[in-house]
Amino acid sequence: MNTPIKANLKLSLDEKEKLADPTLYRKIIGKLQYLTITRPYISYSVNKLSQFLSTPRVTHMHAAQRVLQYVKSCPGQGIVFVANTKVKLHAYTDSDWAACPDTRRSTTSFCIFIGSSIIS
Repeated sequence: MNTPIKANLKLSLDEKEKLADPTLYRKIIGKLQYLTITRPYISYSVNKLSQFLSTPRVTHMHAAQRVLQYVKSCPGQGIVFVANTKVKLHAYTDSDWAACPDTRRSTTSFCIFIGSSIIS
């Protein structure tokens, strides 16, 4: 997998087929949330998938499996702190207004760097 989630993927509660047993989906998302501490590049995907914990659909499970495949394909990635860089704070943010098809809420993400190392 090149990305943790497909570009322009619109997940919704209106999907047809519900998961018969949502327990596995909830376990996967819980473990992925823990993994975002050291792998912040999957945070957006995991956050998006965690919005459907109450009634997950089959498409949500497929998206969660894609995130797992992505994490499996890049085991050496994670937070790296480089000792010989300038201590300079950088922050970036992005917003997508009314992006959620169910609630019309906006989604926002950000990243903060010290030198070349991401910290949040």
